[in-house]
Amino acid sequence: MSHHDKIIANKLSLLKLAEELGNVSQACKVLGYSRDSFYRFKQLYEEGGETALQEISRKKPLLANRVDAEVEKAVVAFAIEYPAYGQQRASNELKKRGVFVSPSGVRSIWLRHDLENFKKRLKALEAKVAQESLILTESQVQALEKAKQEKEAHGEIETYHPGYLGAQDTYYVGTIKGVGKIYQQTFIDTYAKVAFAKLYDRKNALVATHLLNDQVLPFYEQHDIKLLRVLTDRGTEYCGKREHHEYELYLTIEDIDHTKTKARSPQTNGICERFHRTIQDEFYAVAFRKRIYNNLEELQEDLNKWLDEYNLNRTHQGKYCYGKTPMRTWLDSLHLAKIKMISFSEVNPNLQTKST
Repeated sequence: MSHHDKIIANKLSLLKLAEELGNVSQACKVLGYSRDSFYRFKQLYEEGGETALQEISRKKPLLANRVDAEVEKAVVAFAIEYPAYGQQRASNELKKRGVFVSPSGVRSIWLRHDLENFKKRLKALEAKVAQESLILTESQVQALEKAKQEKEAHGEIETYHPGYLGAQDTYYVGTIKGVGKIYQQTFIDTYAKVAFAKLYDRKNALVATHLLNDQVLPFYEQHDIKLLRVLTDRGTEYCGKREHHEYELYLTIEDIDHTKTKARSPQTNGICERFHRTIQDEFYAVAFRKRIYNNLEELQEDLNKWLDEYNLNRTHQGKYCYGKTPMRTWLDSLHLAKIKMISFSEVNPNLQTKST
C-alpha cells in the first residue's frame, strides 16, 4: 500500500467509525483527529469520493532555487559512474571536478531522477549498460558485483531457464506420535518455481538423493530437458567426500553441478526458505488442525494434493512467473532450456545428453 493509499484508508476509517458509533466526537478521539478534520473529510468524500481524500501538497517548487542544468547533468552522470557513493561523498568528489553542490542538493537531484538509493542507481547503471553496451569502470564492476552478492543473500539468485538451477533443502515439519520426527525434502526449480516435496522420518544423504531420483529427475527427463545445477546448504545430507557420500556421488553420476550456500548464511537459499514459510502457513498449520495423522503416508497424501494445487492452480509472484502458475511458467519457458541445449550440443558435438 502506497503512502497516499494509507492516508485515504485512515480518513475512510474515521468516517466509517463515526457512522458505526453514531458519535463523531468519540470517533475523532479514538483515531486522533479533530472534529473540524472529520467534517472536512466528510465533505470531500461526499463531493469527490475516495480520490478527493488524498493528501494534496500546498507547496509549489521554487524553480529559481534549482541548480544549473549542467550541474544537474553532472550529478546524474556521477550517480551512474559511482553508484555505490552516497550523497556526502558524491558532493565531495564533484567539488574536485569543479562542480559545487551540497550533499542535500545531490539528494534533491537524485530524487528528481529516481536515483536516491544504491539499488535504484544500480538499476539505472544496468539499464544504461544494456542500452549502450558501455565498457564498465572498475568502480562500476565492483558495485554490480556487490549487488549480485546481496541479491544472492536474499534469495535473488541468477537463473535463466528451467533446469538451469534447482534449489534443495531440508525442512523439519514436527513430530507425529507413534512415528517420530518428520522431515521434508524440498526441491524447487528456481526459474519456474515448480516445487517437489517428500516426507521422511530422517535426514541424511540417502533421502536427499531419493527425492531427486524418485521425482525430480524423472520430471525433467519427461520434458526432455536436463537439470544442470543444484543449490543446497552445507548440511551433512548434502555435503561430504564424493566417494563416500551418496548425494555427492549421485550428482556426479548424473553430471549435475553442486553449488553450496555461503558458510553460516542459510538465507542464500532464500527460494526454499520462502517456500517453507508458504507451506507452513498454507498447508501444515491447517492440516494438523483438521486431521490427526497416524503415519507418513497419510500426511504425504494430503501434501501431494496441496502440491498439485500449488504447482497447477496457485498463481505465483516470482520474478519469471508474472502472476502465472509455476507449471504454466514451466511450460511457457521450456523452449528456453531446449534452445540452450541445442546451442551447447552444436558447440560440443561429441557430448551427448544422457537418455534413460
